[in-house]
Amino acid sequence: MSALALTELLGAPVIDSTGHSSGRVREVALTPQEDRIRISLLIIKTKTGDRVLPLQSVTSINGGVRASTLAADWELPNGTEGLFLLERDLLDQQVIDVHGRKVVRVNDVDLHQESVGNRSILKVASVDVGARGAIRRLLKGVVPLAALHLLLNQIPPRSIPWDFVDLIETDPARRVKLKISHERLAKLHPADIADIVEELAPDEREAVFETLDEGVAAEALEEVEPKVQKAIIESLDSDRVADIVEEMEPDAAADLLADLPEERTEKILEEMGPEEAQEVSGLLEFKEDSAAGRMNTEFIALPVTATAHDAVEALRHYEGGIESVSTIFLVDSRQTLAGMVPLSKLVLASPTTPLLALTQEPLISCHADASDRDVAELFDKYNLLTLPVVDDQNKLTGVITSDDVISLLREKL
Repeated sequence: MSALALTELLGAPVIDSTGHSSGRVREVALTPQEDRIRISLLIIKTKTGDRVLPLQSVTSINGGVRASTLAADWELPNGTEGLFLLERDLLDQQVIDVHGRKVVRVNDVDLHQESVGNRSILKVASVDVGARGAIRRLLKGVVPLAALHLLLNQIPPRSIPWDFVDLIETDPARRVKLKISHERLAKLHPADIADIVEELAPDEREAVFETLDEGVAAEALEEVEPKVQKAIIESLDSDRVADIVEEMEPDAAADLLADLPEERTEKILEEMGPEEAQEVSGLLEFKEDSAAGRMNTEFIALPVTATAHDAVEALRHYEGGIESVSTIFLVDSRQTLAGMVPLSKLVLASPTTPLLALTQEPLISCHADASDRDVAELFDKYNLLTLPVVDDQNKLTGVITSDDVISLLREKL
């Protein structure tokens, strides 16, 4: 197996089966629907126009491309809609390095060549994002090849394996045809996805959020800076936004929609499921900088007569966010807050233990109208993970988590 840079291949002479120089390499193409790694064809510039040379007709690539067919048999290009052209679509373009968790610009592409019988196989190995690729391109044809190689050997490579590269395609039609998705990106932590998205241009952010799974998109969106968050939402169709917002924590969803024009918010709510829309609509009625505006309405509340077994069963069927399960809340028949049970105590309790015997003292709560400052002070003073929010009748209406407080503090910075 030998290495070859895309820059070295572009412009290389092409010799047909008669031994005559019949053109030069104009482009190198992948057909992602068939194989994301293996080069499928070369586009050759000839005296009579561009022609297509399938790689299965290439016998070797060594200082030039040798074909096993006659130049006269090379077909005309039949469009490039289903092709990913390495020079046009990759060189100087931004891509996502999912391993390094960042956005990088491609300076060159590293190819691996191997021979099988009398055929040459060419695969994309990595993208060059360092000075080496840039210098190779700048000095190609300017200095002798031997001198250029001598210089390049002194510059350490900075490349990203092709398996760690996620492509960004802003055209929805091409995304479908080229089967470009963001499966690799989706495996990262939501905070890392948010950092990457914030580095992209607006149309690129939209492209990423169009292809991410709704659940992943929701988690990432909650981590994005508010201004960027709003811009992303405004760029997407209302039905797509509704799908994402339905997966968000209700409090985060309400905060997001509160920053949008009223007409836009109403349209998104109409596209959401009735239950989710009602929950978010209720939170939109509260002031954003109050406890009620910060609270999450997804939590576990059990009767005061419940046991540890009941709590475990409730946890098994709970579908809300993980932040809210650190505490089990107890309420009486009127939904009045009666106690809080830390998850750590539940783990060590026998199934028959009454939850009232495991409650945490003192019972700390705040009123729905409490200010951001009051909420932050309670978390700091009592080292809380969760803070229940109650109304005038001391009924449990929501829960503020430590994540909510961190978001609150970030806004103040």
